[in-house]
Amino acid sequence: MTSSSVAWTREHLAGLVDDPVVYTPVIRPEDVDCLLPGIDLWDLWPIRSPDGTVPAVCGSRMWAALSAPAVGHPGRRHDHARIRLVAAGERWEDGGPLFPAGGSAGSREWAGSLILDAGVLHAFYTAVGRRGEAVPTFGQRIIGASAPVDCRGNRLRVGPWSEHRELVQADRVRYQPAIEETGQPGFIKAFRDPCWFRDPATGAELLLFTASLAGAETEFNGAIGIARRQADGWELGDPLVTADGVNNELERPHLVVHEGRYYLFFSTQQRTFHPAVSGPTGLYGFVGPSASGPFEPLNGSGLVLCNPPAEPFQAYSWLVLNDLWAVSFVDSHSLAGRHPDQLEADGEHTVRRHFGGTMAPPVRLHLQGAEAHIGEVGSVASLLTGS
Repeated sequence: MTSSSVAWTREHLAGLVDDPVVYTPVIRPEDVDCLLPGIDLWDLWPIRSPDGTVPAVCGSRMWAALSAPAVGHPGRRHDHARIRLVAAGERWEDGGPLFPAGGSAGSREWAGSLILDAGVLHAFYTAVGRRGEAVPTFGQRIIGASAPVDCRGNRLRVGPWSEHRELVQADRVRYQPAIEETGQPGFIKAFRDPCWFRDPATGAELLLFTASLAGAETEFNGAIGIARRQADGWELGDPLVTADGVNNELERPHLVVHEGRYYLFFSTQQRTFHPAVSGPTGLYGFVGPSASGPFEPLNGSGLVLCNPPAEPFQAYSWLVLNDLWAVSFVDSHSLAGRHPDQLEADGEHTVRRHFGGTMAPPVRLHLQGAEAHIGEVGSVASLLTGS
C-alpha cells in the first residue's frame, strides 16, 4: 500500500503567526465539570457508526476515555490507564471499564477508537507494557477485539470479547518499533492511537496511528502511519505525514471528510517540538484530495487551534467529529502564567488541584479549503447529549 507522504517542516512552522483567531477561550474553574467523581478522564472518543456519526446506544450517547483513580500525582495516571465507558444522557453515568480486569493485551490501555456495526462493538486500542508486569514498561502494540452488545435494562452491556489480536507491527523500514522499557510520556517512541476510518469514496477500511519514523535523522521523528484492511489482515502503508527534526509525537491522528476534502488532524504539545522549533500545544491539521493524500498543512503552518497564551497548558488531545465539533480534555488549568512544573514545589496536592481530568468545553471548527479557524464555542452538556 502506498500513500503520498508529506514532510511537516520547520519552514511550515516559520510561517506560524500569533493570531487570536486560533486561541480557545480560557477555561475557568467553573468550566471544569467532573463527569465521574473520583475518576480522571482524558483522551476521550465516542462510540461511532461506520460512517463516523455518533449514534444513541441504549438510549444514550456513549463515550470512551482513558481513566484512572483521581488520587495522587496526575502525571502517574498513564501507569494505570484503562479504557472506560461514560453514558451521556440526562446525567453522566459510569459505564465501567471496557474490558474486564486483566482482559486486555497489556498492563494498561491507551487511546484508540470504537465502532458499533450491526450489534457488534469493534475495539481498536493501544496495549502498553506486558500483562502482569510489576514495573510499567512502554512497549506499544495496536490491538483489535470485538464483542456483541445488548441493552438489557436500557444499559449497555458488552461481551464476551473475542481474542485480542495484534493488528499491525512496525516494519523497521518505515516505522520504528516502540519497544522501550523505560521513559516518560512525550519522549518515548510511538506505535499507538489506532483510529478506524472507512473511506466514503472507496469503501476501504483504514487505520491511522501515531508512529515514529524509521531511519530518521533526529530523535524528534514523529509520523502519522496508515494501514489498509485486506482479506488476510492489515497492510502497512507509507506514512501520511512525517515530522523528522520537527516534533516527536503527532498524537491521535484522525480523518474528517468535509465538502469533498479529507482533513487530517492530530494533537501535539509544546514540549515535544525539536529544541530548534517553536510551536504551541494545540490541534494541527492537513488537507488533501483523498485519504492517502497528498496533504498540505492547514493555514500554511498546520496550526488549527491552540490554548490561549494566558493558559497555554489548559487542554489537550483534541478529536474533531464529523460535525466539526472538536473535543479535548482539561489538563493543567488556572495556572495564571505559571508552568506546570512550577507547581511541584507546592506539593502533590497543588498539582492535583490544577489538573482537570475531564472534558473541556468543545469548540466548532470552520473549514474552507486549506483554511481553518474556530467558529463557535459550546458546552460539554449540549455536545454529549446532542441537544
